[in-house]
Parts: sequence; C-alpha cells; structure tokens
Amino acid sequence: MSSETAYRNIGRQGRVNQLPVKYKKRDVAERIKDFKEAVVGFDEETAMAEAMRCIQCPEPQACTLSCPAGNDVPEALWLISQGDFVKAAEVFSKTSPLPEICGRVCPNLCQEGCVLGRRNGSASIGKLEAFVADKARQAGALAIKLTAEKSGKRVAVVGSGPAGITAAEDLIKLGHEVVVYEAWPVAGGVPVYGIPNFKLDKPVVQYKVKDLEEAGVKFITNTRIGEDITIDELQAQYDAIFLATGANVEAKMDIPGEELKGIYTSTDYLVRANVPVEMRPESKKAAPVIGRRVAVIGGGDTAVDCARSSIRLGAEEVTIVYRRTESEMPGNKVERGTCIEEGVNINYLQAPVEYIGDVNGQLIGMKVVKMELGEPDASGRRRPVVIEGSEFTQEIDTVILAVGYWPDPLLGKKTENLATHKWGLILAEENVGATTREGIFAAGDNVHGPDLIVTAIASAHRAAKSLHAYLQGESIPLPVVPERTRR
Repeated sequence: MSSETAYRNIGRQGRVNQLPVKYKKRDVAERIKDFKEAVVGFDEETAMAEAMRCIQCPEPQACTLSCPAGNDVPEALWLISQGDFVKAAEVFSKTSPLPEICGRVCPNLCQEGCVLGRRNGSASIGKLEAFVADKARQAGALAIKLTAEKSGKRVAVVGSGPAGITAAEDLIKLGHEVVVYEAWPVAGGVPVYGIPNFKLDKPVVQYKVKDLEEAGVKFITNTRIGEDITIDELQAQYDAIFLATGANVEAKMDIPGEELKGIYTSTDYLVRANVPVEMRPESKKAAPVIGRRVAVIGGGDTAVDCARSSIRLGAEEVTIVYRRTESEMPGNKVERGTCIEEGVNINYLQAPVEYIGDVNGQLIGMKVVKMELGEPDASGRRRPVVIEGSEFTQEIDTVILAVGYWPDPLLGKKTENLATHKWGLILAEENVGATTREGIFAAGDNVHGPDLIVTAIASAHRAAKSLHAYLQGESIPLPVVPERTRR
C-alpha cells in the first residue's frame, strides 16, 4: 500500500483521533554529561507517521497564520507523510532561510494554532521541520540558487544573526553584492553565541554561513560598526545599509554586590561554557568557574539555557530564581519542563536584593526577599511586590544574571539623523524597515526588542524587500518620529 493510499484510507476523522508519534530525546542521565544536542528527533518512519496526523485543514490554515514567516505547513507535512523529505524542506525554505535552526529552537507558534491540539496534541511541526531540513542538507539540496542578473549595487548588512542572514540571502538572490559585518569572531550571531549546543549544534549554523559564502556573500568578522567603522564610512562605500544588530546589551539589577567574583551575565556565561575556545573573543577564552550551588536569576529561555549549562558543568544544586509565578514566565514551557527533568529547581516569587562576598571578593551568598503579585504593570503581567519582613540569606557559589537584554545604543549615539527610542531601539517604519536616515534599513531585535528567531526572519524579509525597492529607485515611506525621540 502506498503512503498516499494509506493516508486516504485513514480519513480525516481517523487522523484527528491518532495519538502523537513521539520524537526521541537522549536519556537524561546521558545528556547532562555533555553539550551534544539533547533531542534526537524523528526517523523516516516516525516522521511520516507524525506528519500523517495533519488533517489538511481548509484555508485559512491556523498553523500557517500562526507562523510569523508564513510557512506553508500543510503542504510540507503532506510531502513528509508521502516520504518526500527534500521537497518538504524546500517548502519550508521558501519562507524561512533557517529551517534547520527554527526547527530546533523555535517555540513553534505554528503548533499553537494546530487544531489537533484540541484533541490529542498538535503535530510536532518544529521537529519535523528540523528532520527534513537535515535530510535536505545531507542531500545537498539547500544550496542558494541565484537567478537574478547582477544589479551593480552594493549592500552592507550589519549583524549576522537571523535577521542579517535573512536579509543577506534575500538581497544576494535579488542580484545585489552583499557584505556582512559581524562583531564576534565567527558569523552566526545569537544562534552561535547565545544558544547552547545541546539545543543547536554550532555546525548547523555554520552550514548556513557556508551556503551564503558560496552564493557570493562576504563576511567580515571581529568588526563592530559604530566603533571600528562608522555608519558614515559605510555609506560612503555602499548603496544601502541593513542594520541587524540585535539586542545584545545585558541588563543588570543594580543591587549591591554585583561586582563580586562568581557573578556572570548570561551571554558571557554561555559563551564561556559552550562555544569552542577558537570561536571565542580573547576576553572570553577562560571557562567559567562553577561552584557547587548555582543560582540563575530570571525566568526566560536564557535563564533555562544557563541553568541546563550549569548542570552539564558539574554544579550539584542549580536553582532558577524568578520573581513572579510560572503563569507569568515568558519562556518556552516545553524547555522549562526539560530543564526540570534535568534536575534544575525553580523558586518562584523570590528575588535577590544583595550579593554577599568574602574578604577576597568571592561570592558566598545572597539575600533574597519573597514576593506576591499585585496589580498588572505595563507588560500586562501582575507586578511583583515585596513581602515585608520576608528577607532571608542563602549560601550560593555562582550567580548568572539572565534578566533581559537591551539594544546597543552605540549606533544611535554615533550616527547623525538615525533616530532611536526606548533605550536604544532603532526607529524604523513598521512595514518596510526604513529608518530616519535615507538608505538605511533595520529589522529584528534592534527594532522590536528581544524576540523570537522567526519574528526576526519575518521582519527582515519585509525590510529586505523594501531595501531592494529603494535600490530600484522607488520611494520608501520613512518612520514618523515621535516627539521626545532622540535624534
């Protein structure tokens, strides 16, 4: 019986009632001993069986509508159910240049829209995307195909994370010469320097960088725009600039003792913990020093990544300290469950107010207060309020601060007529990515603040399309500069 016949015979109602086919994960006892990817994923047989659960909803399909990149999920899953994995990967790659990466680390907004979630559980779209992307990679089918004539235009892309990679691919396909500038020693941005190997192995990202290089994109690393080269200098060399610098300035809590030895910011910690030494900048060559008791401050995915890294580095007690309840946590619930599965504790409704050091300036403890939830704040979440008289001190050897990120204000400060707002976010027209300075476009976290890889991809597609139109001589609407916005 053919796959198509089997699919038809089951019928839509039969597929609705099918139980999910579970993808494989490495055993906990094994995976916490190293930084290799924790998820094994599907094989051919299980991938086809899971994809066959898709009931091919009539348009508009909720899964596609829920994906910021607009992936044609039903078409891809139909192809997977028929065993046509390479074509399925090509469907995903039409709208997302990073199917291998999104399939591994996206929180799968598409799955939230899947109607099967109301019955036995949504289709595992993300893991299926990763599976077919890996298959296509092995078959050499993900190479970037160039068909447009050379335009003679040169574009500088600043930043090589998801938004920068998306823009670079779109623009090279449109015939423009593209040069990408990256401040880190190796191209890849957050997927390389901010996501641990147990979620996303470094070679997966480097394959994509190689694809771009083979298509003609040039990468210049160890170069920080605004410091090593100014925007003015770039504009003298290029016909347009695409800013994809992300949001990589780490927030701090500004409480006593943050300068003590044994306290790390999250990116510094993650880079030292799991990026190969040869890929780290000189300032981060040394591995982190881990004590027996580790506290991670924060509630998002980065906090979870730091906690899971600490387990792998040999910490005996790892605790995430979060000032609200689980209901308000911004991170991925599945990842949080995996974190707990690996031995991490989470203390809700608590927050540090002071770090305590010994005579040598080494962290030995922290003062913590208990919280309760009050009225909602600007984010819509209930505001944590300190419970009077609840303070206590606990022994701790290592603290990692994972309390959020801000965009780098350097470009706004160093570049005339480039408007920024909200602590350094670049002001860009929402639908086209144009900034207040002609010829400069922006997309991703440096415009919207820290968000998902797939939202960076979606906004970069729009901005790259507009940048191309600008190079063709079309008029592009500029953003309206609010009163009080710094110029």
